[in-house]
Amino acid sequence: MQTAKKILMVRPAKFAYNEQTAKNNYFQEKLANSNLNDKALEEFDNFVNVLRDNEVEVIVVQDTEYPHTPDSIFPNNWFSTHPTGELVLYPMFAENRRAERKPTVLGSIQRHFPANKTIDLTYGESENKFLEGTGSIILDHTSKIAYACRSERTNEELFHEFCKQMSFEPVLFSAFDENHNPIYHTNVMLSVGENLAVICTESITDEKERTHVINSLRETKKEIVEISLNQMKHFCANVLEVYSLDNENRLIMSEAAKNAFTSDQKDVIKRHCKIISSSLQTIEQVGGGSARCMVAEIF
Repeated sequence: MQTAKKILMVRPAKFAYNEQTAKNNYFQEKLANSNLNDKALEEFDNFVNVLRDNEVEVIVVQDTEYPHTPDSIFPNNWFSTHPTGELVLYPMFAENRRAERKPTVLGSIQRHFPANKTIDLTYGESENKFLEGTGSIILDHTSKIAYACRSERTNEELFHEFCKQMSFEPVLFSAFDENHNPIYHTNVMLSVGENLAVICTESITDEKERTHVINSLRETKKEIVEISLNQMKHFCANVLEVYSLDNENRLIMSEAAKNAFTSDQKDVIKRHCKIISSSLQTIEQVGGGSARCMVAEIF
């Protein structure tokens, strides 16, 4: 099973610009606005309503004000669930993000996903080695292939340890933005669904690595939508395929991403999924993440 029927989202208690993550997340933008949390809450609630209106099952967990976790709205970075029954916990780069592993969220995960095994990689934090969940790793569950781009948030050793424990084939590469900064999370330049992949091939500057990634996607029968670096900045790859309650494929994205796709690209997507979008402007600007980052799959 590649695509989940249920997703978990964390409603923020005090969304804010995170100085600690801004060290290597070049998508973040510091805004002088005292109403950031209110705007983020409005975008979050509207997004949940749009998803539910489109028959997507959403579990919403309310974050707590203490301890303050400005990025709690992005839960996919610290845990993942898997069709084979595993719950994986990941080590986080920013110290203030490690507090997102709160009992309230863990309790909700355990109620909806009775794991047969827990793989805890959080020991990496004590070694300054990080691997940030399905931000760092893009999973092709069906073909058992894991894609990841190297960064401070994606440690090569931990990535291979994940692949070993989960029996995935690793595909590791480097990817950069237009200023040659390493891309902090793989999920801003690559998305893999059942039969569709969205990728910014332009960001993979090494020709051999780029060819290897493209060949892997083609060999696993993915129809590829190639996006530009500019489209990547509009979060066109930060999308996620999910099943609706009536077993139809949906592709979740922000309004900014939807508007940045060309009509031809959207036609390709629509051959495989119905597009669901919502405005996430404040969350994208301040948090440096978009629709996919806000969603944790519950298999």
